[in-house]
Amino acid sequence: MATQANLCFQGNGVDDELLTPHLRDQRRHHLHMSRQKKCFLGLETRQKLVWEDWDMGKEFTKTLVLKNVDSKSQKLHLSPPQSEFFTTVVPQIILLSPGTSYSLPITFRPLQRCEYEDSVEFHSKDGSFKVFLHAVIPCPVLEVPDSVLLPLCAVQHSSQTTFQLKNTGFLQTYFQWECPAPFQMSPEQGLLKPLQECDITVIFTPHQVLVHQQLACCMFGKEKEKTDRCCTVLLQGLAKYPCLQLRHSNTKNDQELSDPELQFGSVATGQSTQKYFYIFNPSPVTASFSLSCLSGGVPLLGSEFICDITSGKVAPGGSLKVHVTYTPAVANTVSVEYLSLKCSGALNKPVLKFTGNSLGPKVSLSSSLVDFGCVKEEGEVAQTVELVNSSSVEAVYQWDLDCRGHSVFSIHPAGGTVRPQSRLTLKVAYRPTQPIAHHRRVACFILYEEPLFLDLIGTHHSYLQQPAILKPEHLAVNKLHWHSREDLPDNLSTMQQEEGSLEELSNKGPESAPAVLSTPMEEYLQFCLGNLDPESSVSPHVSVVPSELFFNHKMSSSGFPASTLSQGVSVTNHTREKLSLVWTIAQDSSFSIAPASHDLAPLKSTSFRVTYDPKQLNTLHGAQLECFAYCQERPPLPPWCVTVRVIGHSFQLGKNYIPRCSLKPKQVVFPSLSVLSYRTVLLHNSDDLPLTFCLSPHRSSDPALAASVFVVPSCGLIQPGDHQILTLRTTSTEDCPKEGFSLHLQLNAAKHTQELTVVSVLEKCCVSLEGGGRLYFQPTHVGSQSQRTHHIRNLCSVPLRFQWNIPESGQELLSIEPDAGELTSNESSFQTWSFSPLEEKTYTLEPTLTFWPTQFPGYKSLLTLNVVGMGSKGFIEAERAVVDVGDTLVGSYRSFDVPLVNNSSCPISFSLSVQQNLLDDQLIHDPHTEPTLQLDFERGVIAAHSTMLLQSTFRPHKLALYQWTISYQTLNTSGGVLSPPQAVCEVRAKGVFPTLKVTDACGDGSARQLSKAYLWKLFSLDSLNKHLLSSPCPALSDRTQQRLRSRPTIGTKAMLDFDFGAAPLNSEPSTFVLMFHNPVCMAVDWTFVTPEDQQIELEDWAETGEFTNTELLQIKAQSNHLFTISPRSGTLLSGQQRAVHFSFRSEMILNLQGLTVERDQPCLHFPSKHHVFASVFIGDLYPPVQMCEVYNGGAVPVHYEVDSAVLSQLREENFNHPVLSCLNPEGEILPGRMAVLEFIFSPLEAKTYIMDVPVHIRDGNSPVVRFEGCGLDSPTVGSSNPLPGDAKPSLPCVQQVVFPGQVVFLSEDTVSLGDIPVCSQSSRVIFLTNMSCRDTYLYSWDLVEQMVQIHPDQGTVRPGESTHCVLTFSATNYPTVYQLDITCQFIQEAALALYHDALQYWEEETERRRDEFIITDVSKEKTPPPMCATKAERRAQRELAKVLTRPEPPQPGLLHLVVTARSYETLTYFTHFPDQFSKYHE
Repeated sequence: MATQANLCFQGNGVDDELLTPHLRDQRRHHLHMSRQKKCFLGLETRQKLVWEDWDMGKEFTKTLVLKNVDSKSQKLHLSPPQSEFFTTVVPQIILLSPGTSYSLPITFRPLQRCEYEDSVEFHSKDGSFKVFLHAVIPCPVLEVPDSVLLPLCAVQHSSQTTFQLKNTGFLQTYFQWECPAPFQMSPEQGLLKPLQECDITVIFTPHQVLVHQQLACCMFGKEKEKTDRCCTVLLQGLAKYPCLQLRHSNTKNDQELSDPELQFGSVATGQSTQKYFYIFNPSPVTASFSLSCLSGGVPLLGSEFICDITSGKVAPGGSLKVHVTYTPAVANTVSVEYLSLKCSGALNKPVLKFTGNSLGPKVSLSSSLVDFGCVKEEGEVAQTVELVNSSSVEAVYQWDLDCRGHSVFSIHPAGGTVRPQSRLTLKVAYRPTQPIAHHRRVACFILYEEPLFLDLIGTHHSYLQQPAILKPEHLAVNKLHWHSREDLPDNLSTMQQEEGSLEELSNKGPESAPAVLSTPMEEYLQFCLGNLDPESSVSPHVSVVPSELFFNHKMSSSGFPASTLSQGVSVTNHTREKLSLVWTIAQDSSFSIAPASHDLAPLKSTSFRVTYDPKQLNTLHGAQLECFAYCQERPPLPPWCVTVRVIGHSFQLGKNYIPRCSLKPKQVVFPSLSVLSYRTVLLHNSDDLPLTFCLSPHRSSDPALAASVFVVPSCGLIQPGDHQILTLRTTSTEDCPKEGFSLHLQLNAAKHTQELTVVSVLEKCCVSLEGGGRLYFQPTHVGSQSQRTHHIRNLCSVPLRFQWNIPESGQELLSIEPDAGELTSNESSFQTWSFSPLEEKTYTLEPTLTFWPTQFPGYKSLLTLNVVGMGSKGFIEAERAVVDVGDTLVGSYRSFDVPLVNNSSCPISFSLSVQQNLLDDQLIHDPHTEPTLQLDFERGVIAAHSTMLLQSTFRPHKLALYQWTISYQTLNTSGGVLSPPQAVCEVRAKGVFPTLKVTDACGDGSARQLSKAYLWKLFSLDSLNKHLLSSPCPALSDRTQQRLRSRPTIGTKAMLDFDFGAAPLNSEPSTFVLMFHNPVCMAVDWTFVTPEDQQIELEDWAETGEFTNTELLQIKAQSNHLFTISPRSGTLLSGQQRAVHFSFRSEMILNLQGLTVERDQPCLHFPSKHHVFASVFIGDLYPPVQMCEVYNGGAVPVHYEVDSAVLSQLREENFNHPVLSCLNPEGEILPGRMAVLEFIFSPLEAKTYIMDVPVHIRDGNSPVVRFEGCGLDSPTVGSSNPLPGDAKPSLPCVQQVVFPGQVVFLSEDTVSLGDIPVCSQSSRVIFLTNMSCRDTYLYSWDLVEQMVQIHPDQGTVRPGESTHCVLTFSATNYPTVYQLDITCQFIQEAALALYHDALQYWEEETERRRDEFIITDVSKEKTPPPMCATKAERRAQRELAKVLTRPEPPQPGLLHLVVTARSYETLTYFTHFPDQFSKYHE
């Protein structure tokens, strides 16, 4: 048990108020101080004296002890307490030698109930110290733990722990607990004396699986009726569900019984066998359990299965072994029992099934007839017969024959056992005493089985009488007449006429006669009871009454017989023939009969006297007297034999002894049917003296019921160690109590009895139906099938057979498997019902169950089962109509789930299909390729109102945009299709390669004046993006090369030129930054491979030839590091952007080009030697002006002139039509500046024009630019787009990510005004944002173009703020395609201020130096100046040089704003854009 004991003090404070935490801590501090000692100035004493137990009007004295722990003597002066409540004796001087102590008594005299505080002060030469005096209010104080943790407990179980409740105060305190459920305190109330403690038990009984936390309040006080003070304890307990499992073994790896059945196999009736199982507790809590049989099926007088444990507890992780003993009581039956394992609070309720077969013996005779033939002289003839036990159990037998001289026949041994699967040889003897033919049909009792019969025949001839010899065939004739109830043949000739039939019957034996009695037991009882049997409809030929005689002879005190006892018996002849009666006389027997023989007329009776004459006192006697009745006139018919059982004793009064015997079994249960039934019991004499028994019906608990039971034999003598098999016959009745009634066997004619319990309760055949006779099917899809299991149970004590019958109208809807079977007593049988609706409706069916006893098919009963099922129709849909998987790397795979939802009321069996479609126009789906979308399953069943996750896998094979349509079809029970395919959802995914995309570009250094549009053309970024986003080559090129080459290697997909433009020699480097973006959903590794990275070292013998001029130029560029890339490699995550270049998997040659010119050499640079004009319609009266940007990359102005001869020749070739004309064919461009060449392209035909036009440069090289334009057919009236062939510009309009070092950026880099009419104005608002947190920037717009105005054109942007500017564009009066580059300069305000300060200082210092001079007297210098300056002079010279250097202005940053538009003549614009016209012309 775990108990937390964090103690705290709680109680009352001043004025009977509850102690606050502050007062509680203060009280604890006072107690601690009062008990702790401390050293002051070498003196050891307490810090405080505390009075707790006090009362008003009395004195309470405490002693303060001071001890000198120093090495020197101490002299102290005492200052007494200030208040009158504390007093002490004040000595003049307190002298303490080293190691000595001084005791100072202090008396406290309280006058009222409150707290008191004071102090005493001690003074010495070294200082002083105080000892505080404190009297606290005496009040009840209880000490309890802060919290108590209960052991882990199972639901509906209990656990407990204890803690101590302490009375730490000095008052007698009453307490009473107030504890909420599920906790309980014991004891709940009590009384604690001062400083007393007691154990409190906490009982935790949870009913829910929770973490239980409750505050238990302890109310206490000085009086029992006034407990107004409180302390609390936090009770904590965790409840868990218990769980118990049934297992075969105790190993940890053993699993719970999947088929909970314990089979005992075959066991001999009356014997016992034992098996065991384990109850295992896998839960973390102790679980209590109980074992009990299922209700409703308990057999009469208890179960044949007995468990040694019926209840108990199992620890967590532990197990308990339970032994089960099976003792069958009825032979050749199957026993079934269900044991329920009940555990309070557990969610599972395991049920264990016990099954066992009871085996009875199977005994047979080697021969059913023993023929002794003819015996001529008096003597004994013996033969043998075998008793065969073919079963695996021991057989107990007994012959119904007196073998002690009272019969002419004897069998030895007359009783005993036959071992399993063995034979026992019996000696059968014939000792005749009268010259007649003898025949007797002797019964052999078998315990728990039907009796066997042995026919014994023999004929005795004397010298005077020689009767006809009795043969076996005569027995067959006798049986034939017996069973047909005919009279004997009239004469012998009649028998001789039947001789032929006799021969045939003799060949067949006596068993061949037709049988009327159904069982051997009935035949035996008919022989024993004769006319006394009320159940028999056949009367015997000869009968004797009574068949049993009892002689209870009372002896005189002298010990000699006063007289003999005799009783009479009557023999009746029921035939129409005269019979001769002959009794078998035994020598030296205590029983005699007179007369020994007599002739009896037909249908007459005669009496005989049986005399009991014991020869010895105090003995028991018993015999079976034998009488043969034969017809002398009609031989050779076999005689009939009747017997009389007699018992008697010769005990003197009070001389009887207590018998020792056993009855097995002690209780018999008859079938609960209204039919004659039989049972056998064994009465064994375990004493060394004989034993007599007789039935005493008057001693029974119910004499009337006892009289209905026939017991054969009802009396007899059992020799020491022998046994008697008793046969009981009765018919079950409703009057019999369920607990049965008792039969008493009187032993030795005394008060000693043996009790036998008989249960013969008449019950109706009873079968229980699961669910109270109702079976409900869940809604089922029309055309499909649903199944349910349903069990029936046999609640009666006899085995039953059953048959289900479904009405013809419901046979197409309902089926059952199995529909018939057999149920032993208490057994359950499970059937599987299948429901297949044909339409959407509710069905109600009533199949019937017919059942009857297995042995009596005529007793049939009927039950009806109410079956309700509903046919329904359902559908499947997806949670999302479109499932977007996203990007997946080609060659890899991605798994995802598609939730399928069934919102209908019935389960749906379905099959899925997938149809693929490629959304890329250039790709064609190949149906022979492996499917790219794979489903984990294509068939299944989705439950009603549920969601099923369809796990799918996407495996792209190529770069493409995939689309699939997942469809389903409903299925029937056999898997056939019920409906056409119906779409569930659409799945989209994209197969991608690792790639990058350029999203932005900017220039710096010498290229800072270049606009984004210009850079886009310089680096062919549209082509670069196109190649980056395309599929890579199937195989990569071989990067190992023998020489540096400018041409692409074999297998390389593309080659692009990166033109760095032109720059003067020794000018500032041209820096270009490209912003790369990772558009795919995976990380991309990138790297740039330069020619030197691809170069390998070759052996000298492999080097041939000389380097070309191009290769030498490349080597020079690499050696001087003219081109640098930084960083050269890296990784970009999905969606990440960075100023880098990319190459991955596919190989692309980037040809880096740059032009370096002399400073005095003019250089005009075109972004591309191929310029494409916007398409123009033929016949356009006002073809637009189009622009071509050029850049002066040199250090001197460039004068250019477009070659007009080429344009004139083009005009002449086109019928003097100006196809291409330049509006500014010549001009001058300043260094580092850009200019725009204006052209008008006016096609004459609908074709593509290609024109190579030289541009002459004065004193420089003249480049040739190829111009290309496309002429289009004129559009029809009402066309919505005058330029259908023009593509939208690929230039990004908005800067997504700032470049490294960029602090100011525009909200838009490109302002596209679209299509506008001439002479119109358009306005846009743009924003300038300062990303710096501390620096202010100044900006100014460079407005070269007159058609663009920005307001304000300059201003200030504070840290972290934005400012807006309004751009106004005024179109000219002629149609034009505009692409204008407007620059905005920004500079740091602080840097500009520093520059102005430095410039002003430089100007002032320069002016001072210019106006200041020094006059030196040369004549006074006698020594020439030193040759070398000192360090101080050199430092001064350097400082002077710095001052004299003119400061450089800070370099401003540039922002480029591209403005694009296309203007149209007014009528043309109105024709093609009527909806937009009102925006410009109101």
